Amino acid sequence: MSPTPTNIVAYLAQVPDCVKIAILLEELGLDYEMRLVDVTKAEQKEPWYLEINPNGRVPALTDILPDGKELKLFESGSIMQYLVDRYDKNHKQVTSRASPIVLLLTYLPSVSYPAGTLENYRTASWLYFQTSGVGPMMGQAMHFTRFAPTTIEYPLYRYRTEVNRLFRTLDTALTTSTSGYLVGDRCTIADLALWPWIVSDFWAGVSVDAYPNLKKWEQLMISRPGVNNGRHKPGRHFMKELAQDPALQKTIEKAGGEWIRGLQDANAKKGNVTIGAGRL
Repeated sequence: MSPTPTNIVAYLAQVPDCVKIAILLEELGLDYEMRLVDVTKAEQKEPWYLEINPNGRVPALTDILPDGKELKLFESGSIMQYLVDRYDKNHKQVTSRASPIVLLLTYLPSVSYPAGTLENYRTASWLYFQTSGVGPMMGQAMHFTRFAPTTIEYPLYRYRTEVNRLFRTLDTALTTSTSGYLVGDRCTIADLALWPWIVSDFWAGVSVDAYPNLKKWEQLMISRPGVNNGRHKPGRHFMKELAQDPALQKTIEKAGGEWIRGLQDANAKKGNVTIGAGRL
């Protein structure tokens, strides 16, 4: 099946919020151009990129609307919602009565539900659960676990405790799932948004192994060709290998910590910020 032609350009790097965009593009079978953004060289702060994403973060996406106007999107949840709204309209699923191979010749299984349905609203709830909860809390846990110049126990306790609470919420929700996914009979953008974060559990100092339903879900997700292909599109995805390589972890922690602190200092100077007292 040939990819659906589009004018999509995805601006990505090998970080969870970009991986989920690449996974969705693969799941939808879309033809797209990918441009890697070198965040280590602060390309996301350059003027050309800020015209697309004024927040100076990855990911971002551009497309051409039917009326010919260029669309510039940022924030990963917004990008995912746009992609399914425009490009995922069949809302069909492969069932036990039909051959997946035969059906794949005519369409790809949907990763969303029709607008206005109960399942559509539930999907949105779990998507925002990721963008407002799991992502930010895991990001902070990762920072204080891996990149802070000194070990500070309170933020480690706070953010890891919150991540475990969020994992427990997901594990409980999956208890009643008959499909193995969060909403109804299919994998949705909520599942796709969560997977790159959940699979990075050890980097935040927590473990999905304590949550059997979530662990089973994680394994179900990686069995999907779209997930397995998409995770490597912005560069090799090696979280599982990294978990087994303490030496490489230390190398990344050192380089990443220096880069993050340098970027923070540059942002502070550009904004004329004095930390602790003065201008923000």
